[in-house]
Order: sequence, then structure tokens, then C-alpha cells
Amino acid sequence: MIWGLFIVMILIFLAIDLGVFNRDAHVISVKEASYWTALWVSIALLFSLVVYYIYTHQLVDNPSQLTPKEATINYITGYLIELSLSIDNIFVIAVIFSTFKIPMKYQHRVLFWGILGAIVFRAIMILFGVVLINRISWMIYVFGVFLIFTAYKMLTAKEEPFNPRNSFVFRQIRKFIPITQKMDGDKFFIKLRHIKAATPLFVALVVIEVTDVLFALDSVPAIIAITSDPFLVFSSNILAIMGLRSMYFFLSNMIDRFSYLEYSLIIILTFVGVKMLLSHHVEIPHSISLVIILMSLVGGVVGSLYFSKPEAIRKTDS
Repeated sequence: MIWGLFIVMILIFLAIDLGVFNRDAHVISVKEASYWTALWVSIALLFSLVVYYIYTHQLVDNPSQLTPKEATINYITGYLIELSLSIDNIFVIAVIFSTFKIPMKYQHRVLFWGILGAIVFRAIMILFGVVLINRISWMIYVFGVFLIFTAYKMLTAKEEPFNPRNSFVFRQIRKFIPITQKMDGDKFFIKLRHIKAATPLFVALVVIEVTDVLFALDSVPAIIAITSDPFLVFSSNILAIMGLRSMYFFLSNMIDRFSYLEYSLIIILTFVGVKMLLSHHVEIPHSISLVIILMSLVGGVVGSLYFSKPEAIRKTDS
């Protein structure tokens, strides 16, 4: 029942979002996005009280035998991990919209359906990941090594511009679906003579969906390192994704100012990877994990605000 109520709550939020507040396509200002970002973060944090109530009264399966306090800390920690890793996704989404020249007023519609698809794919990946961890104990070492390797690649990778038009996904779409550069409002497909062609909105949507799946390869193992409780993994993951759209519109014009957040992600991935490798030998308290992740995020934000390059700040302000 709790799982069903949670999914219904998410569907209601999505219906209100698209059917009421964003029925008409419009450019979402930074001010409007900041309100929505604050709202989604508040909802996610307030949901921790719901988590505490659920685990106090044992309303969901509790295979790890977590106390209400432990469940709440794990939920908040998992949410912060997913939120921080989603920031990296924002950079890629900005490039995709820019490459396919998606007008600002239609970007919300693309992200709405992108988020809906992401919820489905994340649910599948979370279920698969939790089953692997619970049934094959040594898989946690595989996930740990993978996260540390990902952090290393982020640290040593050269800055090369990402061009979605050169991606494997875009080339495959062109093979099976006619693509046009024309757009007709917020339609994903339009009719040209005797064929139906995909607009740049549809192409951007597919590329974003596939990109999210690739990002989930990092984020899902990262949160499973904190807890393998299915409900905590799913709820924290989905609520972080739900706030991704508003966060994109809030940060898209200030991306250059948050260049040091990448180092926060590297620290978080490394810590979580090490935690996985030591899980059968050393138990790191949930509260310490939460503090380390929170300090990493705060450090990245403070470092970005105080040590950003002058040209990046000027570019953002302009």
C-alpha cells in the first residue's frame, strides 16, 4: 500500500505540474525556477518525516532491520547523493538543448517527459541493483570498484566538448526515424508531405533519456552503498529526479559559477566506492556518511562561489 501511495503521489505531482502550472508553454525564469527548486527540496526533506513514521510502524518491508532513525538518515543521505549526481546531468542537458536549438519555452515539456521516462528506467535499474546486491554478496565490490574508477575518470578526463549530434544515439535515431529541423510548437512529430518526421524536441528527448540511463549507472550503485532497502533507494532517487527540472532552469544560466562542484562529486563517488569495498569489514556509521557527503557538497558550492574564474562570473552575469 505504501509503495502504491508513493507512486500515486508522484503521478499527482506530475499531473499538477504539466496540467495546471505549465499547461501553456512559457519561458521559465530563474525566479520561478528558484521557487520550484525550493519547493521540491522542501518536499523531499519533509518526506523524511514520513519515512520516520513508516519505519516506526513497520508499514513496509524492512529487510535490513533499520531503526526509524537509521532509515531517516539513510533516506536523507541517499537523497543528497542523488541530488549531487544530478547536477552533472544538468550540464549535459544544457548542451543537448543548445545543440538542437530547443527554444526555452519548450524545454520544460521535453524535461517533463524525460523525467517520466527516467522514473520508469530508474525503477527497473534500482530493482535489478538491489536484487544483485542482496543475492550476490561480492557484487558490492564490483560496484565499489566501478564508482572509484568513475571518480578517477572524472578527475583525469580532459575537457572535450560534448556534441550530441555525433553521439551513437543520434545516429541510430536517423536510421529508423525521419528527422526534420522544423518545429511546430511543442509537437514531437509533424507531418511533411507523406511522412511523419521527428522534430528536434523528440530527438532531444531521446538523447536525454539515454543520457539519464548512463548517469544512473553511477547514481544507483552509489545510493545502494548507503542502503539496500528498496523503498529508501526508490523514494530518495525519484524525489531527487523530480526536482531536476526546476534545478536545471535555476542553474542553467549559472553553470560556469559552479565549476568546483565536480570535485564534490569526485569526493562523494570515491567515498561511496571505498565504503562499498569495506562494507564487509568496517561499518561506517550512517551519520558519518551523511556528514561527509553534506560537507563535500557545501565545500563545492562555497569553493565555486569564492574561487570561480573571473571570466566565468562575467559570462554568467551577462
